[in-house]
Amino acid sequence: MHPVLAEVTARLVERSSETRAAYLAKIEAARLRGPARGRLACGNLAHGFAAAAPGEKEELRRGGKPNLAIVTSYNDMLSAHQPYVDYPPVLKHEVMRAGGIAQVAGGVPAMCDGVTQGRAGMQLSLYSRDVIAMATAVALSHDMFDGALLLGVCDKIVPGLLIGALSFGHLPAVWVPAGPMTSGLPNKEKARVRQRFAEGKAGREELLEAEAASYHSRGTCTFYGTANSNQLLMEVLGLHLPGSSFVNPGTPLRDALTLAAAERAVARTAQYEDAPALGEMVDEKAIVNACVALLASGGSTNHTMHLVAIARAAGIQLTWNDLSELSDVVPLLARMYPNGPADVNHFHAAGGIAFLVRTLLDAGLLHEDVETIVGPGLRRYTEEPVVIDGELSWRPGPDRSLDLDVLRPVADPFSTHGGLQVLHGPLGTGVVKTSAVAPEHRFVSAPARIFDDQQDFLDAFKDGELDGIDLVAVIRYQGPAANGMPELHKLTPALGVLQDRGQKVALVTDGRMSGASGKVPAAIHVTPEAGLGGPLSLLRDGDLITLDSDAGTLTIGEDVVLAEREPTGHPPTEAEWAGTGRELFAAFRATIGPADQGASVFGLPAVPPTADAPTADREVSVVRS
Repeated sequence: MHPVLAEVTARLVERSSETRAAYLAKIEAARLRGPARGRLACGNLAHGFAAAAPGEKEELRRGGKPNLAIVTSYNDMLSAHQPYVDYPPVLKHEVMRAGGIAQVAGGVPAMCDGVTQGRAGMQLSLYSRDVIAMATAVALSHDMFDGALLLGVCDKIVPGLLIGALSFGHLPAVWVPAGPMTSGLPNKEKARVRQRFAEGKAGREELLEAEAASYHSRGTCTFYGTANSNQLLMEVLGLHLPGSSFVNPGTPLRDALTLAAAERAVARTAQYEDAPALGEMVDEKAIVNACVALLASGGSTNHTMHLVAIARAAGIQLTWNDLSELSDVVPLLARMYPNGPADVNHFHAAGGIAFLVRTLLDAGLLHEDVETIVGPGLRRYTEEPVVIDGELSWRPGPDRSLDLDVLRPVADPFSTHGGLQVLHGPLGTGVVKTSAVAPEHRFVSAPARIFDDQQDFLDAFKDGELDGIDLVAVIRYQGPAANGMPELHKLTPALGVLQDRGQKVALVTDGRMSGASGKVPAAIHVTPEAGLGGPLSLLRDGDLITLDSDAGTLTIGEDVVLAEREPTGHPPTEAEWAGTGRELFAAFRATIGPADQGASVFGLPAVPPTADAPTADREVSVVRS
């Protein structure tokens, strides 16, 4: 094992010892109480099976077979989730064939960030992750279930489902992906048309035609943003079946993997095998593996928050410094848009997750000794599924990349550094995605232009105020507590135009950028946020700001003395932050935590004042080289 991987994991175990022990004690107490359905009063149980088919009703009365909760995020506007329309009856039938019963326990919301970009609804996007977690908990709270099948793909949906399911961590759980759409108009060409539109060189019809040719069918968008990062991470966490993440919808292999997920979920229940439950599987080693996979693949910056929030839900105190240390030793092995021209279908064809896991394991950069839904050991995830004569099986995945322009081994990486860098300096702590930024653009030192709203920046760009000057655009009051921390992806074409004209340009914000953003260096998630009095609130036009992505620093000129200033600007007032349902989320604005703690309304598991949970029962052995 790589010594840094071992050291980061060991520190994570030590740092999390009390909160992890408290979490494990909670789920162990729930497990020892046994299936909750057996303790329901007659009236409760009768309500639970009233609408079941006659055979299912009898089995639920007797309680002999495991009952699985199906938690779905289906809607038919979100292309990635449209395939789920047919999943519940298919899953229920296969669960019954495998010896169990299944009920649709509930649905969770599924917002499309592509639809809401630049709109008021985007300010609800990050909050929706915690809403989804709560909705998942509501679905599982009926005490009718022995395990769960969870249907989700996109940005906040998968993290929310996982956070919610971890509150029922004594149950086994299997995630069922739906797969990406087939490749359409290349993402690079779509971005070119967007940039031409921003310059006024393309009309709306040309832009809409390009967008529609890129986002053209059901399935996940093909760029490597947050949704597809979700899928890769869930597989490396061992919560998907091996090789199932990037199989297109409507194919025989996709259908076979869906059936196999149902069968596997039945097999994981206590009635059939004594397998570790979800909360035991998502341990410190699994979390570190997810971090490594994110870095090696050049994944979405949103996961610097989502992984922290997921870990905290399991009592694990992951920090941005952990990610930074890992990024120093984890090489960049994949180039998918926005980090390169390829999409996830090309990545999958080049060897995909199976090869990525193989090369990282062989280099000692992943923990092999973790639990997965197919049994102990991550090595199983170097295999790929195939359907031969109508039967699903797994075979060894490729031992070499089939396209070195898309996927490389650890011995021959695109970069020796991971795709993310944590930034430190007098303006706070932030994150920059280096994998999509050319080396010549990673250092920018220029005067600040201050904006309190992304539309103000776009108006200044349109009016020519930013032409011919070097600048660091500071878009502030975009943090979790200010306005929900929206993605500012609509800035990307304008910033790209300025950069392509030869101007030195960078972005600094306490908001987020889409997982699809790249090209222009962007210090994002800066915390403390301006809305809570962070240093960004003290900046003025003309202040010299230096963003050094490679060095991991975000600094200001020596003549900028922030301590002598008062804040300017302000986050939206209660009256301003209304409409599109935003006023219903006032409680989130008031209680959400900072970005580096996951930007969540949930805290760590409570540690009893006299907690005496035996730590030996949850020792995590870390092999050092």
